[in-house]
This record gives sequence, structure tokens and C-alpha cells, in this order.
Amino acid sequence: MKRGKVDSMLPPSRLGMVQILIGAVFVYLLFITFEIPHVLKYGFGSSGSDDSLDALPRTFMLESEEEMGERDAPSRPTEDPFRDSGGSPSRTPQRRTREVKKVSGLVFKDTLFDTNVSRDQVSELHKAAKNAWTAGKKLWAELESGKLEFGLKNKSENRSEPCPHSLILSGSEFEARKRVMVLPCGMTLWSHITVVGTPKWAHSEYDPKISMLKEGDEAVMVSQFMMELQGLKNVEGEDPPRILHFNPRLKGDWSGKPVIEQNTCYRMQWGSALRCEGWKSRADEDTVDGQVKCEKWIRDDDDHSEESKATWWLNRLIGRTKKVTIDWPYPFAEGKLFVLTVSAGLEGYHINVDGRHLTSFPYRTGFALEDATGLSVNGDIDVHSVLAASLPTSHPSFAPSMHLEMVTRWKVPSLPYGHVELFIGILSAGNHFAERMAVRKSWMQHKLIKSSRVVARFFVALHGRNEVNMELMKEVGYFGDIVIVPYMDNYDLVVLKTVAICEYGIRTVPAKYIMKCDDDTFVRVDAVLKEVRKVHGHRSLYIGNMNYHHKPLRHGKWAVTYEEWPEEDYPSYANGPGYVLSSDIAKFIVSDFEKHKLRLFKMEDVSMGMWVEQFNNSKPVEYVHSLKFCQFGCIDDYYTAHYQSPRQMICMWDKLQHQGKPQCCNMR
Repeated sequence: MKRGKVDSMLPPSRLGMVQILIGAVFVYLLFITFEIPHVLKYGFGSSGSDDSLDALPRTFMLESEEEMGERDAPSRPTEDPFRDSGGSPSRTPQRRTREVKKVSGLVFKDTLFDTNVSRDQVSELHKAAKNAWTAGKKLWAELESGKLEFGLKNKSENRSEPCPHSLILSGSEFEARKRVMVLPCGMTLWSHITVVGTPKWAHSEYDPKISMLKEGDEAVMVSQFMMELQGLKNVEGEDPPRILHFNPRLKGDWSGKPVIEQNTCYRMQWGSALRCEGWKSRADEDTVDGQVKCEKWIRDDDDHSEESKATWWLNRLIGRTKKVTIDWPYPFAEGKLFVLTVSAGLEGYHINVDGRHLTSFPYRTGFALEDATGLSVNGDIDVHSVLAASLPTSHPSFAPSMHLEMVTRWKVPSLPYGHVELFIGILSAGNHFAERMAVRKSWMQHKLIKSSRVVARFFVALHGRNEVNMELMKEVGYFGDIVIVPYMDNYDLVVLKTVAICEYGIRTVPAKYIMKCDDDTFVRVDAVLKEVRKVHGHRSLYIGNMNYHHKPLRHGKWAVTYEEWPEEDYPSYANGPGYVLSSDIAKFIVSDFEKHKLRLFKMEDVSMGMWVEQFNNSKPVEYVHSLKFCQFGCIDDYYTAHYQSPRQMICMWDKLQHQGKPQCCNMR
């Protein structure tokens, strides 16, 4: 008999109960599997807030060292975590902004430089530092209040400094102005300057700079003079850049012949010289506005072999014509008046003497016509008059925007929490906009800096030109990588910036090691860090290109008097363009400075050697010498390379990125 429909509604058997339970568990597991990831991703609430994520455990994958290098380090919070950078209270305590410290925390007190110093000249340096700090403090207050900006706007409408179309000085007036003609607004295209003078007769030199004494000779007869276009508007005490150095050597050159040497010099670093020695430039050599770089003149060793007398008579007999050539003597002679004119062309400077083109010198990267704000003539010459004409009649536009690229990618990353392994302080001057921009676009793009494992900052004092300071403040606000040391910049007071770097590296960004370099120094960050790590971690260290038993120069331009440095030798010191020291030495320096016990000396690198030597008396310091911290230019496989132009900086970075090799770029 068949079962009816009612039979299907009967209670299930035990086997059926088990099947139902298994099915329920399976459905539950499916539900959990799909729901948990959704909850982890979007949170438990419906608001979409990810505040609750912090409460959930997470699984992290181990990263390689390179990946860790690319990851930005966490930011340092402000003192009030509930306050954002705008200053208004925030209701999201998790939001933290980095602390941008624009001004050095170095403590300057009015009484800091009033202490009695036993050496008079050292006391003078302390007085200069006090005066520079007092003036800088006042100027900084005006910058922060906005009074300076208002004053500059009014001044720009009525500038007191004129821009004359032409200038003329007699010989006596030129002498009274220390043989310098100031060009208030620089030069412009087709500006020209004429100098009328007479070379002096040769004199004996017992220590010639352009020649070497032959065996048995006591002196060399020398007659030479230098005409230079200089950039006079620079940091007080710093050598002005020589935009054009024109040096006729009538007698005394090492070659034994009359020559003309031309060059440029920036921060005591000479470029590659252009020497004219009486031979005309090769036909395949680059010209300047269609003019050859060097014209020909008669040399006493010229045998006129271009055409023998026999060939000349043969050409006469057969009637062959020949282009007439004129041989000119060397354009300068002792006791003979000359008229020299230097003019600014499209591609370079052109120099004519007595109406004849003599030489052309191409413009070099980094110098503009408006930078040539002075003409200097020195040496064995009597100047009768100087005339400058076709000068610009308006002030050149002060436009650091020509160099600065206000692009987000060049901004520095946030300051990291806690300690860093290496802090790099870069000395710079207020008007070095191009140099700072080149550093940002080159080695400051290294992954160790972009990840904040290494921190780099520029240290800049206040400039003598207010318009420079106004533009500097804009640069400070945008890039966030400049620390202002509020004193009036002076070349002899660079040592104060070094102390400020030490203070920043132990307080603002506590670092294990502190490096000092210049803004024309290219730094291989990873190579420097690798060199530092070779020293045992708990030892005090001082690393760089060391100088041992160097003696002060007692004569010449860079002379150091016995009042300034009474000792016969300098202490062992690393060259200033790049060196590293441990943080305990930096703490000692800052502490002694704030206790008025730190001895200051105008040579920054020697000062550091002196301070390290004092520290070494209480705790052993490991001195590490390496020529790869290159002082004079660049060598292959360098750690640091000095005197690098902005163009060279970018070139060296490109070589590191694309070729993976530390190679030099030998263009200016």
C-alpha cells in the first residue's frame, strides 16, 4: 500500500537530523567566509570611518631593505596633537602634521660675546659675531612682522640708486676708488667698457706666481696686469666671483713667451683657462659670435715657414696672386699706450686692442651679464681712463624664479619620529638659489633622504640685500628644507652656521652622526653612510679628508696673524666641504658654546678640528682619513665632490641613476 502525502510531514529520522545540522553549519561557514573580509575592509559601522581599524589586528609582510628605504617614515607630531598646522583645534586627534622648524634653535644671548678673551683678534671676531647677531635679530623681526615687505614696495617705486647709461672715470678717480669701477645695474647685451692704459716696465720677482725660477736664478723679470669683470653683490667678506679674468703676461710666464690667459673663478675655484699664445685658433674650433677665440700675432720663434722665399719668387714669376696677410705684434708693450675695449655679445665677451680684434671668451654656465657689477684693473699698469657705455638703464629684475622650481616633488619629506642615523647640514648663502635647487634635484632625491632615514637641511644666514631675504622667505615657506640662522651673513662668521648644524642635529632631529657640507658639494649619501658604519657604533668619530700638521699662512691674501692663531701648527682637521662627526662631539660643541667657553676661529674647518681635539682630551676620538671626501673638485668613486656647479650636480646625479657609477662631470 502506497504512502500518502501526510506521511511526508512526519518527524524526520535521526539520520535526517544529522543531515540538517551539517547543512546549517555549512551555510554558517559560508556566511562567515564572505562577511569577515567585508567587515575588515569597511569597518563595523555604517559611517565609513576607518578609525576602528586601529583596534583590529593586522598581518604585515616583511619588506626588503630597499622597500623600507622607499617607504616614508612616520611624521613627527606637533607639540599639540589636537592642533593642525593652521593653528585651529581639530577634532580628529589621529591627524598629525610635521613640525617645520624655520629658525635655528641655537641660543644667542646679548652677553654671549661679552666675555673677556685673552687674544685681541679673537675678541674682534667675537665682537663681529655679536654685531652680526644684533643686526640680524632686528632684521628677522621686520621679516616676520611684514614691515620689510611694505618698505620694499615703497622703495621699489622710488629707487635711490640710479642706472646710468654710461660712466667715465679719469685715472686719478679710478685710483681713488681702489681701481674698481662699480656698474650699479650690471651689463646688458652690447654693453662695452674701454680702458686706456700703459703697461709698466718689468720688475724682479723673487717668488713669481706665473713662472718657476731656473737653477741659479735669483729672480724673474715680470710684467703683467689683470682686468676682471666681477660680481660685487655677494656675501660680505667672500671673494667676488670673477666672471671674466683677462690676464696679459708681457714677461714672466712659464712658457717664456708673451701670452694672454682668460678664465673664470667662483669660490676660489678656477675653471679651465683659455690661453692665447700667438697662434690663431684652429679652423675646426668653436667660434664666439663668428669670431675666433685667439688671433695670431708675431712670435719670436715663428720661422714664417708658411711660404719660403723661393716659393714666393716662383709665384711672382708665374703671376699667381696671393691673399695679403698682415702680421701683428703682441698687442701690449712696456711703456706703450693702448686702448682696450671689452664688449658683451650674444655668445661671449669680445676684446679689441687698438681697433683690432684680439680674443673672444665664451660665456660660462652660472654667470649672467647683470651679475657683472664691477670692473677691476690691477697689476703692472698705469690706468689713464675708464669708460663704460650702453649700460642697462633700469634695474635688472631680481628673479630667483629663474632658478627655483616650485614643484611638489622637490619638497622634503616629513621629519621622522625619534632618532635618525645621519643628519646632513648644508651651508648656503641667501642668494644661492640656483645651488640649493640643484642639490634638491640631485643627491637630495636619494631614497635614504626621501624615506627620511637620512635628513638634510640648508643653513642660511640673513643677506645684506633685503630683496634677497624676501625671496628667501618664500623659498623657506614652500620647500621646508631651510633653517635660518638669524645673523647678518659674513664670510668670517661661517663658523656660527656650523655650530647651528650641531644644535639642530642633536635637538630637532636627534641623529647618531652629523655631517657638514657646502651647497656646491655633491654627496653620495649611501657611500658616506657605509663609510661611517665601518667604525664601531659606540666610538666617537671624526671622518673626512684630514689635514695633519698644517701650518697657518703668515703672508698673502689668506694670511693668519699670530694674534688670530699663535700656534705654529693647526690641529688635525677635515676639509670643510664634507666631514662627519658623532653626536657626542656635537653635544660637546653646543654645550661649550652656550656656556661661553667655545673658542671661535674664522676658518670653519680648522675650528672643528680644534673642538674635536679638545673633546679628544676627555674621550678618545677615532680619526678616519679618506681622499674620497674630495676637496678640490671631483675624483672617480668619490664620497663627496666639491666646487660642483648646478649643471654638474644634475649631470652627476644622472650618471648615478642611469649608469650606477660615481663619475665626474667636467663641464662648468
